[in-house]
Amino acid sequence: MLSLQFRMETEFRDNDLDRLETDAAFTADYAKDIVKAYRKRMQAIRAAIDERDLRAVKGNHFEKLQGDRSHQHSLRLNDKWRLIVEIKSGSPKNTIVVVGIEDYH
Repeated sequence: MLSLQFRMETEFRDNDLDRLETDAAFTADYAKDIVKAYRKRMQAIRAAIDERDLRAVKGNHFEKLQGDRSHQHSLRLNDKWRLIVEIKSGSPKNTIVVVGIEDYH
């Protein structure tokens, strides 16, 4: 019997983040290496069934934030920059909300 697995939905808090993923010429004033890393992380997000898939890949450095940001997670883009996301529970699948790219130091 074949089981259906649903991928998580993706939403963007900012239209520039949506455009940054799909418009090859658009950089939103980020360095090229940040844009490349962002697009790579977005591929991982789109391929994930749920957040456990993101956590399983050590290179993502998928981490829950603390304090007043405990509802958010980060994925490492490089040593300095992080992709900030939120996970909205849903049925039959969760939604990843892409919040922003931040210097998280």
